[in-house]
Formats: sequence, C-alpha cells, structure tokens
Amino acid sequence: MADSSVFPGSWRRESGLPIGLMLIDGKWVEAAGGKWDEITSPARRGEVIAQVPSGGDEDVDRAVTAARRAFESWRQSHFSVRQRALGRIADALEERTEELALLTALDTGNALRTQARPEAKVLAELFRYFAGVAGEVKGVTLPAGDKQLQYTRREPLGVIAGILPWNSPLMIAGFKVPAALAAGNTVILKAAEDAPLSVILLAEICAEHLPDGVLNVVTGEGRVVGEALVRHAGVDKVSFTGSTEVGRGIARKAGERLAHLSLELGGKSPSIVFPDAVDDSLVDGLVLSSRISRQGQSCTAGSRLFLHEDVYDEVLDRLAARLGALAVGDPLNEASDIGAIINEKQFRSVQGYIDDGLAHPSMRAVLGGRPPADGPLSEGYFHVPTVFAGARNDFRLAREEIFGPVLVAIPWRDTDDVVRMANDSVYGLAAYVWSHNLEQALTTAHRLEAGWVQVNQGGGQVVGQSYGGYKQSGVGREVSLEGMLEGFTQIKQVNVNLPR
Repeated sequence: MADSSVFPGSWRRESGLPIGLMLIDGKWVEAAGGKWDEITSPARRGEVIAQVPSGGDEDVDRAVTAARRAFESWRQSHFSVRQRALGRIADALEERTEELALLTALDTGNALRTQARPEAKVLAELFRYFAGVAGEVKGVTLPAGDKQLQYTRREPLGVIAGILPWNSPLMIAGFKVPAALAAGNTVILKAAEDAPLSVILLAEICAEHLPDGVLNVVTGEGRVVGEALVRHAGVDKVSFTGSTEVGRGIARKAGERLAHLSLELGGKSPSIVFPDAVDDSLVDGLVLSSRISRQGQSCTAGSRLFLHEDVYDEVLDRLAARLGALAVGDPLNEASDIGAIINEKQFRSVQGYIDDGLAHPSMRAVLGGRPPADGPLSEGYFHVPTVFAGARNDFRLAREEIFGPVLVAIPWRDTDDVVRMANDSVYGLAAYVWSHNLEQALTTAHRLEAGWVQVNQGGGQVVGQSYGGYKQSGVGREVSLEGMLEGFTQIKQVNVNLPR
C-alpha cells in the first residue's frame, strides 16, 4: 500500500486506504450509486493507492444543476471579485505545491523532480495570469453618430465541462479552469479515471475561495461521466484534452446539440535538425522536446527526428548517450529523471510499437528496446528510452502517436523534402526547428503546418501564449488571453436609438 502521508489530512481513510470524494455544489459527496473506483500505482503493478467515487448520470446532473444555479451570480460579479478569488487560489496553490506534486507523481507515474513539481508550479502561474487579465473581458463601442449608441458585450458561455487527460492533469486543468472562471463561467471538471488524485486536491484548494457550485469535480469512467457531460443539455461548452480518436466522438455528440466545443488532441511532432545546429545545446533541446522525461506521454513530444544526413550519425550517438544516462525509476524518488507509464493498457500499447520497430528490417534500436524483465523496474509499468535509426516517414512508428518514450530518426538532404515530410501527417500540434541560421530557421518554421513551433528550444507551453493545433490535433486555443476570449466568451451586439 502506498505511503498515506502523501495524501492531505483532509482525506478520509478506511482500513488505511485514502478515500477521495467529489465536489458538487460546495459539498464533498460520494457517488449517488454508491460505487467506487480503485486507483492503482503505475510504479507498482496492481497496488491500490486510493479509492474515489465512480460517478454516474445522477452525479453529473447534480453538478450541472449546481453550476447553473451558481452561474447567474458569478457572471454578474464585478471582474475584480473574480480576479481576487483567482489570486487567492494562486497563493494557496503555491503554498501547497509539494502536496500537489506528490499526488501527481503518485497517480500519473510522472517523476516528481522533473515533471510533477514543475507542473504544480505552472498551475499556480496559470491561475495568477488569468487573474491578471480578468478585466480584459470587454467589448467595443462603434462610432455610429450622435443618434446611435452601438457597442458589443463579451459575455460568458455558461456552464463549462472540462474533461481532463491523465498525462498532465494539473497543467491541463490550469489551461481550462482559471480562464473559464475569469470570464464569468462556472465549471465542472471530469477528472481522468486513472489520475484523479491531484485534481481532487486542486478542487479542495479552490473551494475555499469560490462560492458553492462555481467549480465542481466529478470522478468516474469516461464512457459514463464524460459521455453524460457531453450530452447534457445544461452544459454550454465541452473543453476536452485527450486523444484524437476520443475527440472525434466528443465532437460528434456535442455537435448534435450544437454545443460550444474546444479540442486539444494528439500529435506526432517533427523536430528538424539542420547541420549547423549541432552542439551541446541541441542535444539538451532534443531531450526536452522529446518529452522523454514524461515517458513520452505528451501530445507535443518531438518524436519524429528529422536529422540532416551530414550530421545524422553524430546527433544520434550524442542523443542516445544523453538519454541513456537518464535514470528511470520510482516517480517519488528525487533521483528519478523518468517515471512510469500510466497503466498496463498503455504499457502494452507502447510495447507493441517497440516490438514492431525491433522486427522491422530497415530499422535498428540505437538505444533501449524491450523493458527490464527483472529488478525493481519490472515491478511497475516502466519503459526505457528507445531510439530507432533507419526510419522513413511512411513507417507506422513515424505515422502514429505512440505516447511512450520512443523516437524515430529519419534522414533528409533537401529542405523542401523535409518540410514536405514534416507536414505529411494528420496531426499539426507542435514542431521544432534547430538551426543557427535564423533566416533559414524562421523560413522553415513558417512553412510548417503546426499550431505551435519552437526554434532552437524544446521546452513546454509558456503562460500567456496561445496554444492549440492544426488539422486533427484540435480546435481552439488555450493558455492565453486570446484563448480565453475566443474559447470562453461570446459577443453580443447592442444597438440603441438615442432620443433627440
């Protein structure tokens, strides 16, 4: 059993097992149907670390009713009221960063030092940013002469359903919750069934500073709770982050009732290396952009390495050496650079791709391969960093999102060819360009069909910058003021005939 000291003292315990609850209308409640889900550890196969309610239609209906009731007063509050609330939440999140990070490492498998703790810190930054821009939800006045007053109002959409993924639950909640609240909406979060623990703690912190019903959290299976939220007539917008396959289904169902919708979906991001870019900073950047420290479980992972033929072998050797030196281990251990895959299903899926690569006659593994068969890593869902050489852009491992620590290296010679290959994908979320020739780098970046392109850097999303994808990587933008206005408000035009 996991160390229960990781859990906040507010959690109920039965037979030593921490028990989480759902937040509905300011109250901590069990599922109406009385069912529970067991949350297991990615680092220790089959070990139950907590229980949370297994919600259903009735719980979703209660949450929607509470959110609709709270919406009228929350939308009518002065923006400074919402601003101060979000600011207080940001302060509280900073004070409890370590608790949030520990729970994130425990149920996602993300390493505490390299992933979970930075994610908890970004969460506080997101709340503080949207507190700062809450006053920017405003309209415009049109110059229509002395006999007319013509102006627009930006008004909130209403009740927002935020459906979260398991790979970065806190950060993605930070993309959605503070933006929606700052704009005057109320929110129902559907926590990922595999990783709900830190989201429950986030709700606990927020509830201390928000009126009842403004933020609600429902736990349970996606096919039950998520489905009910998407179809519920009382939900004005669905904001989903997850796989493209699931996103298509959500789009169809939400579209049937013409609900507002935003989707942040999958990716198969290219990372283009020009021959003049090879130095230590390149290798550091490729490690970051690969998202290997998050086990490759990131939709922005630069998993297609397009290496110029002149530097192909050199870059592969240096990158393999750097990745091979990273420590894979217990997510709660400060020494671990890389944690565990979320669950057995995903572990086996990643293994299937690796097996395909190992069996392919044109590819060879320059690093990694099958997971450890014995020792501590065999006790959990641990994969080691794996890099395949000799790939082509039409190979399965270069086409499909693996969501694991697997990279494929593809050689190129001509710039037009590498741009064509990079764009030859159903996805268009992120891309990376590496060159010390700034004109060359920017020209290439502008040609790439991706919503977020980084040049000579590989870090994560930056607070305040619009984030979202092209093509089948999604619809809508998050993280920025523009994303908040486009995604969580609607415009009303008001025309007034002025008396003489």
